Amino acid sequence: MWCSAQIALALALFACVNAGYLEHGLHGGGSIEHYGGGHEGLGGGYEEHKDYYEHPKYQFNYAVHDPHTGDIKQQYEERDGDSVKGSYSLKEADGTTRIVNYKADKHNGFEATVSKIGEPKYEPQHQELDHHEYSEHY
Repeated sequence: MWCSAQIALALALFACVNAGYLEHGLHGGGSIEHYGGGHEGLGGGYEEHKDYYEHPKYQFNYAVHDPHTGDIKQQYEERDGDSVKGSYSLKEADGTTRIVNYKADKHNGFEATVSKIGEPKYEPQHQELDHHEYSEHY
């Protein structure tokens, strides 16, 4: 009985090593991943170095213009290190266009200026029905 318990323990330890659960002090032939790093296989391994503190830099923009639904909007943003700036605009339900220009950095935080173009256009209100005129159909 003691022998089968030792064999079961040895098999469990071997499975943990191969699954990558035990990596310090014991080196198995399984694969171990480190936050997106490379894979180590049975024939040795190569782990590609990833610099997670690389200088962030990007630009993007998009636009939607759907006259059928009235969905009209656009956005532009660019980032260089800790500095971000951009703008977006969208057509509001009242017919005006909202424009937001923004910037952010580690010294000033987030700053935005919001403006509107156009005059609001409101649809005429429907007359409210008397409680006697309501239909029972849903």
